[in-house]
Amino acid sequence: MKKIMFTALLTLAACHIALAAKPESLFDGKTLDRWKMVTCEAEVVDGAILLKSGNGFLLADKQYGDFVLECEWKALHKEMWDSGIYFRAGKPEGKFPWPKQYQVNLRKGQEGAINGADPKKAASLYKPGEWNHFKLTVKGETAELVFNGEQAWSRGNITPAKGDLCLQAEVPGGGQFLFRNITILELDQPEAKAAE
Repeated sequence: MKKIMFTALLTLAACHIALAAKPESLFDGKTLDRWKMVTCEAEVVDGAILLKSGNGFLLADKQYGDFVLECEWKALHKEMWDSGIYFRAGKPEGKFPWPKQYQVNLRKGQEGAINGADPKKAASLYKPGEWNHFKLTVKGETAELVFNGEQAWSRGNITPAKGDLCLQAEVPGGGQFLFRNITILELDQPEAKAAE
């Protein structure tokens, strides 16, 4: 009997871990319920977020610390494109319309780049005119990007421990962008829990 109960408890624990490790959707393909528009316009088109106009950003509904973010994106302009994904970011200051660091760039020739890492490696993984896939892992003071299945960079000294998550709209200078299949998996932060 004890063995059966122990096995059942192990099974329940495994199920709990599996459920806890499941990424959550940041975009349901129908609404912008988990995002706030800040000095930009966005709408849902064919199951994707269209950054339609403005210099600003879509702000996720909460701040994130350690996480794995996955998404697909596509630049719609044929000659110039510019957008970005901000993480652990601070609010804009002064007249600057975009958040303070950190930005995974989506500018033409700098796709996937971040300050402090080789931009050429990341940009070489870009597929023009296609859906591109990002897997951004941020844990502790380290961030790394897997871009279309290949590691683009790993970078340290990422502080503070938590901040905003945003999709940058830079439509006047970089055209419209699409984003879809946006998921996030929050990672355990034992250091933060121990401090509480």
